[in-house]
This record gives sequence, structure tokens and C-alpha cells, in this order.
Amino acid sequence: MQLTASYKKVGKWYAGWVNEIPGVNTQGRTLASCKKNLRDALKMVLEANRMVAKKNFGKEMLKESLSL
Repeated sequence: MQLTASYKKVGKWYAGWVNEIPGVNTQGRTLASCKKNLRDALKMVLEANRMVAKKNFGKEMLKESLSL
């Protein structure tokens, strides 16, 4: 699966977000730092979602790997 990262210069900073996943956004003083921060933000959001699912469903949850 490929995701789309979008970037926009806002003043002296860059804003970045992942189009397909709401809530994954960040900023950076340079485009390079914004790109790194966006990867970190995506990892954090995915991990937080895993933790919430585990807390809410625990042993009742069936899991499998999913590739698109």
C-alpha cells in the first residue's frame, strides 16, 4: 500500500499530512525535517490506534496481518 504525503510551505515552516489517514499531520522548519516528522507522526498514530483497540477489545479481538 502506498500513502500520499502532502506538504505546504506556511510562512517559514512546512506543514505536512497524510491524505488517507486523518490526524497524521506535522510541521518542520525545513522540508526534510517535515518529512521525517511526518513518518514519526504516522508511526505514533498507528501505534496509538493499536493500543486503543487492544484496550477496548482485549481478548475478544481476533487479529490477522493485512496487506494491500
